[in-house]
Amino acid sequence: MRIAYLECFSGISGDMFLGALVDAGVPTKLLEDTVTALDLGARLEVSRVMRSGISATKVDVWAEGETLHSVRGQQSDSDSDSHGLEGHDHHEHAHSHDPESREHAHHEHSHSLDHSHSHRRGLTEIRKIISASPISGAAKETALAIFESLGAAEGKIHNMPPEKVHFHEVGAVDAMVDIICAAVGAEALGVEEIVCSPLNVGGGTVQCAHGTFPVPAPATLELLKDAPLYSSGLQKELVTPTGAAIVKTLAHRFAPFPQMKVDLSGYGAGSHDFSGHPNVLRLTLGVAAESAGISKSALRTPSETITVLEANLDDLNPQVFGYVMDRLLDEGALDAFAIPVQMKKNRPGMLLTVLCKPEDSDKLTRLIFTETTTLGVRRRDETRQILARRWKNVATPWGDVRIKIGSMDGTVTNYAPEYEDCRRIAAQNNLPLKTVMQEAMRSYVGAATK
Repeated sequence: MRIAYLECFSGISGDMFLGALVDAGVPTKLLEDTVTALDLGARLEVSRVMRSGISATKVDVWAEGETLHSVRGQQSDSDSDSHGLEGHDHHEHAHSHDPESREHAHHEHSHSLDHSHSHRRGLTEIRKIISASPISGAAKETALAIFESLGAAEGKIHNMPPEKVHFHEVGAVDAMVDIICAAVGAEALGVEEIVCSPLNVGGGTVQCAHGTFPVPAPATLELLKDAPLYSSGLQKELVTPTGAAIVKTLAHRFAPFPQMKVDLSGYGAGSHDFSGHPNVLRLTLGVAAESAGISKSALRTPSETITVLEANLDDLNPQVFGYVMDRLLDEGALDAFAIPVQMKKNRPGMLLTVLCKPEDSDKLTRLIFTETTTLGVRRRDETRQILARRWKNVATPWGDVRIKIGSMDGTVTNYAPEYEDCRRIAAQNNLPLKTVMQEAMRSYVGAATK
């Protein structure tokens, strides 16, 4: 089984992904022909650049005589922030309501691009353009899924249906080139699975049409709410909404570097060259370990170190106990549970156990001391083996439900509907919870067996 691994140690944007595809062997002409066939007045420019000493491929989109990353700051609508449909100025951008503005973050230019037109594209029109494009059916399906996830995130942020999110014409051209080429290029890789690393989101703030927001931007955070995120401390926006939508759709799972026989790798460059931090996205292609002839005995499920916190409680108000459990989970505990125990002096009590990441153990220990009556918390580190996990959306008559899927050596071993999704749908539609869960499972099994 051929697999691809995306290493997002400097985040991901649409142009970085296209650069990584080309650097990993996807023909430039395939992407150029795709852009030409779309007839959007755009073209690609591919070049070699250096990023902190690393040679990488840079892909820029040009339309109406200008590179789109230099005008992205002008593309926001007054009724929709449309932050997700950014251009290629990876890491910094600003949306302006002034159509005459020619200044954007770290780009100043005097090109005579006319932005006086008011045409805006919505998802309905974008779907028609993608459906009519001369690309494969699978690539169309992928491109539509990426765009719809982006529209859904923007719609949720702005409290409107995705179909009512409109994108400025030039901004939509930029996003359509990124997304459609991403779908075509990913198909050209010829891999059966794309695995993604945790994503470095960066830090600082980003200026949007409706104000200043912390990184990650609202749409990015909504798109990646189930993905592992972290910040290296670099005060730049490293994951753009378009990049997040591409990862959300294409990545089968998030995991450390998979067991594989490496064939080749490619590097896609972002716009900025940071000192001491290679601003690139690495794409590695190869064959899964088992397919490459590595014996099954050499394969192991991934493992990780977790911290176990324990405390005996025999004088805590049960109402407070429930509150403490909720607080622990809200503050990052991987799991929290209680076991009835018989304590000294024959008093009934509870053994509180918390599983957490080692870096969260101090914070959660303080919470236990603050919120409970215990005088001591036991702590130990343990190793646990875990299945590779990913999420898949399935359709039910009442809305989409996420299915959590566990795999071992590429084989699905467990799957279950997300409880919160099912509970919400059951409450909204006055349905038995078990009915929603059964329908979600039926939908997943039906799709898996096709």
